Amino acid sequence: MTTVYEQRAAPAVPLEARRSPAGLLLALLWAGALAVVALWWADTRSVVGAAGWLTDGGRIAGLLCGYGCAVLVALMARVPLLERRIGSDRVARWHAMAGRYTICLLVAHVTLILFGYAAQDGSGIVHELTTVVLTYPEMLKATAGALILVAVGILSARAVRRRVSHEFWYYVHLLTYAALFLSFGHQLALGADFTGNSLAQAAWYALYLGAAALVVWFRILTPVRLNLRHRLRVESVHQETSDVFSVVVRGRHIDELRAQPGQFFRWRFLAEGMRWTSSPYSLSAPPRPDLLRITVKALGGHSASVPLLRPGTRVWAEGPYGSLTADRRSSHKVLLIAAGVGITPLRALFETLPGQVTLLYRARTAEDLALGAELEAIARWRGARVVYALNGADGSRPPFTAQTLRAAVSDVGGHDVYVCGPDAFARDVYRALRAAGVPDRRIHHESFEL
Repeated sequence: MTTVYEQRAAPAVPLEARRSPAGLLLALLWAGALAVVALWWADTRSVVGAAGWLTDGGRIAGLLCGYGCAVLVALMARVPLLERRIGSDRVARWHAMAGRYTICLLVAHVTLILFGYAAQDGSGIVHELTTVVLTYPEMLKATAGALILVAVGILSARAVRRRVSHEFWYYVHLLTYAALFLSFGHQLALGADFTGNSLAQAAWYALYLGAAALVVWFRILTPVRLNLRHRLRVESVHQETSDVFSVVVRGRHIDELRAQPGQFFRWRFLAEGMRWTSSPYSLSAPPRPDLLRITVKALGGHSASVPLLRPGTRVWAEGPYGSLTADRRSSHKVLLIAAGVGITPLRALFETLPGQVTLLYRARTAEDLALGAELEAIARWRGARVVYALNGADGSRPPFTAQTLRAAVSDVGGHDVYVCGPDAFARDVYRALRAAGVPDRRIHHESFEL
């Protein structure tokens, strides 16, 4: 059953060039790292001998590791400015990259400090390790924190993560907060750059307390307020194709969420077997004052349980997140390219984007075209085009090349293009779009496959 929402176009938004805050944020993060190195530089008069070089290398690595830990927490605090203006997927990629750097810095810090101390004392590395861990203040807690961080880093490696469930990875990942709490004390107690430097200590406290405040506000208090205020429940579940289902969620004062077509929420359905998992699903229709709708493909685990939801089931949601919205366009001509269930955010945009809009929808067969009746109705209502790219009779997939894109949309180079689908598909489409003359700044994509 297809659920058709009232059709309406969003008001036109100005098309002046918009500057993404991504470059500014990266500049600020690198400036912070330089400030940390400057702290070491200002506190170091000279470096003498191998022991000195090893120890000071360990100091720099430790300072940068401590800074990186605070940055990691802040990046994943789900700050709306970052989630909506930069994009959740890009922020998550930055978090993953910063996590790899931070773990490497942690290993370098421990290794260099131990070898430096051993060289200075003329002792063996095992003896130095035992002495540092068991006799230095705050070091037992710091050691436990370091082991947790390394374990989380190993578990987050792509080859390992693929072999564990998302739930296990997620809950182990939460131990990062405990690791930082355990490790913080030794930074100030043993850090030569903080001893007697009240300004540096105050800045370090501000850095960590600021990151903690972001987490408490945006990951705890904001979701609690959202769900107490809006009291979301499952209204109905509708089958779109053999393995794609739409869930309509009813709530109070939903317009106050200011959700936009193209955005997503993280959904936790308080039903048996589902309450411990939160999954990101895009809105598949423009939000209404009392209703939201998502469309989910039953792939296994959480999504396979969605068709079993019953009306009245309580819903815990966080959001809205994502930057795949009308605000990113810079042209009155837009091309939407979807594959499979990637149609969900683009279906909402197809209804609401002003101007000339074309939708190119890739699926295996006509039976796999989720929300197809709605797309046809919207196309007729607004005079837009829908182009389907289906497998051939022998199962072969139609190629996405610069030539095929130009054949579908003759002036594709003058369009803003929104792409949603599996990462491999999105990469192929991106290359084809660039070859067809679409500027990089006009290609908009957001991915949950991180």
